[in-house]
Amino acid sequence: MAKSASRATRAAGHVTSDELIQFYRDMLLIRRFEEKAGQLYGMGLIGGFCHLYIGQEAVVVGMQAAAEPQDSVITSYRDHGHMLACGMDPKGVMAELTGRRGGYSKGKGGSMHMFSREKKFYGGHGIVGAQVPIGTGLGFAHKYSEDNGVNMAYFGDGAVNQGQVYESFNMAALWKLPVVYVIENNKYAMGTAVSRSAAGQKLFERGAAYGIPGLQVDGMDVVKVKEAAATALAHARTGEGPYILEMMTYRYRGHSMSDPAKYRTKEEVAKMRQEHDPIDRLRERLLAEKVIDEVGLKNIDREIKDVVSVATEFAQTSPEPDPSELWTDVLVEA
Repeated sequence: MAKSASRATRAAGHVTSDELIQFYRDMLLIRRFEEKAGQLYGMGLIGGFCHLYIGQEAVVVGMQAAAEPQDSVITSYRDHGHMLACGMDPKGVMAELTGRRGGYSKGKGGSMHMFSREKKFYGGHGIVGAQVPIGTGLGFAHKYSEDNGVNMAYFGDGAVNQGQVYESFNMAALWKLPVVYVIENNKYAMGTAVSRSAAGQKLFERGAAYGIPGLQVDGMDVVKVKEAAATALAHARTGEGPYILEMMTYRYRGHSMSDPAKYRTKEEVAKMRQEHDPIDRLRERLLAEKVIDEVGLKNIDREIKDVVSVATEFAQTSPEPDPSELWTDVLVEA
């Protein structure tokens, strides 16, 4: 992620022309990467589960735009976008998806078990809501080490009803831990509409009983996400404790590649794509404000396609793990 603006500018939530272009580039990389991952899954080159982030790109790009280098990230299984937004190499991510030696977990982890301590990305997690207490622990680590870092713990509207989420809220509020809980409300969890699964107030208000402030955000507008992220991260970083952001977003694909998504209509998906697509909205703004022209946008698209092509080639040509790797990384010294 580019950090071209000063800390003061970021904290105020303002964006420069260079930042807008970088947002476009970052979201487009996630979109093209995920489209290619879907193709490889259909070809049988990616096995297991594959949860695509298409449609939700503005959330993680906007959050990372307001983050500092010492901040950490943890999320669920819809995680490829978060990896790329954290600056992880597309080649290593795609190679892990195809189970190759050049992947971030040496081809042994796949989609839901990739980590990068260097980039402070502590994984996607397949157990619904399980990343929330771990993210709370990462917040504790930031506070204990006094590194001025904040953990961004992402989870979905389905996970928000998990008991461990509220245990985490309670602990984080008691100890004023630097954690920003990011609820990616894509409206359908694993296939059940949020209106049928979440009773009571809006999801960002779920921390009210613990004194945790929250905010609902248009998660399809990367600039609004960045502005809200700046507010939440500043709150947590200055010792005020946790903050909740409910990102109103939408996934275009099903829960996973094996989900036909019959719980919603094709017309609904088409309407969201046409009226709220985060990349198209930013593209229109860039052109309207004359930040860049059509030629410039096409050049960016070409560059991103080349990056994804290189990652795909690497993922298909990197060797498979040696069988001896079955016995490595089972136990790690503390």
